[in-house]
Amino acid sequence: MVGDTSDYGQARRPDESGHRAVAQEDEFRIEAWAASRENCLAEAVAAMVECFADVSGVRPTDVGRVRLAGASDDDLLAALLDEILYRLEEYGQVPVDVEADETDDGLDIRLAVAALTDVRVTGRMPTAVAWEELRIHPGPYGWTCALTVDG
Repeated sequence: MVGDTSDYGQARRPDESGHRAVAQEDEFRIEAWAASRENCLAEAVAAMVECFADVSGVRPTDVGRVRLAGASDDDLLAALLDEILYRLEEYGQVPVDVEADETDDGLDIRLAVAALTDVRVTGRMPTAVAWEELRIHPGPYGWTCALTVDG
């Protein structure tokens, strides 16, 4: 599994964060977890990127900021991943680091990006985030999210 940082089903500690992605026929199923919602969102982005590119050791060439507003946490997750797909398709930018901060009406996102030509492409490029079974929610050990990305 891409980004698998723990054994499936293993109990998680409250301070742990990580992600995993499972390649399926024409899609990837992504799971991410972290102590906070903002870190969980960043883990989801890292998992999506690892599905198609190796960014280890790649230095960012630009930093961008985006402000996201959403009616729900699920909306914020979908909006963030849609922004990543948009930057990939329109500008050939791949995030190598993501930071999210809560605002009164949503999130302030900092994206450190590199050019697609500067990373090693390892798989199919993602094309869309599926709304079916997309979720992010708090639990006893922090936040978790799950979603499917078409590739």
